[in-house]
Amino acid sequence: MKKKILITIGSIIAVLVLGIGGYAAYLYHYVQKTADKMYEPVAEEDQSAAKQREENLSNKKPISILLLGVDEREGDVGRSDTLMVMTVNPKTEKMQIVSIPRDTKTEIIGEGKTTKINAAYAYGGVKMALDTVENFTNIDIDYYAQVNMEALSDLVDAVGGITVNNELDWIDEGYYKKGYHYEEGNIQLDGPKALGYVRMRHLDPNGDFGRNERQRKVLTAIIDKAASISSVSKFDDILNVLGSNVKTNMTFDEMMDIQKNYRGARNNIEQYEVTGTGDTSTGTYYLVVSDEEKQKVHDMLADNLEQ
Repeated sequence: MKKKILITIGSIIAVLVLGIGGYAAYLYHYVQKTADKMYEPVAEEDQSAAKQREENLSNKKPISILLLGVDEREGDVGRSDTLMVMTVNPKTEKMQIVSIPRDTKTEIIGEGKTTKINAAYAYGGVKMALDTVENFTNIDIDYYAQVNMEALSDLVDAVGGITVNNELDWIDEGYYKKGYHYEEGNIQLDGPKALGYVRMRHLDPNGDFGRNERQRKVLTAIIDKAASISSVSKFDDILNVLGSNVKTNMTFDEMMDIQKNYRGARNNIEQYEVTGTGDTSTGTYYLVVSDEEKQKVHDMLADNLEQ
């Protein structure tokens, strides 16, 4: 007898908190196999911390996730060009996504220097990125999801393409295809077009802030499209992309708990972008974030993590 299974998966900027419908019993085992392939615990993590996370999920407590979009190039560990902190509260059914611009100037925990926040991943991988973002936001982060940015193209194609509302009319410089016209209004994006859409920055008067907004639009569009999928064949495509391009410290059982108790939050998504002042006095551009803004970000995140 066929049984409807709701599964939770990750995507480009961490779609690890969405439910997707499927209709074949074997799919459960396929998801488990993919989740095992994605699983990668944080280096040097205390096992008691992992146990505490499991208990929190069982008790339906709010959770936090660091979303890392990493451009991995051959011969280079890459940098986390996309950093987002996601909080999910099952009681209020609210999901919060806070973007941290990659040029944000901050202390790199474990490296002993102050520079752009996206350098933390290059210096010390996921652990240093987690420690640095926890220090910047002053909140504890339960999980991480690291996604290879190159996977965005395959993932968008796997869900059958997406629709986004494009607020800026521009001619592509070559991120997708030189000369391609990204028209203002609702536009249809396949994988390669979506990758070009989120990578463009120099033609946007809002720079990195504009790019981050487009990334969040693609994230929510993927969530909405994936949540409506019922085709088993599309699940195969999605899971193949995820298994090869996503790493997370979330186990399969934890994913199942999240899809069971937290999935209602995807219908109530609050988004925010950390703001600051541009500084080029050293010859390098930094975004300097005030103590007041840091406190505002902390308060927002902490509020959604209240039990």
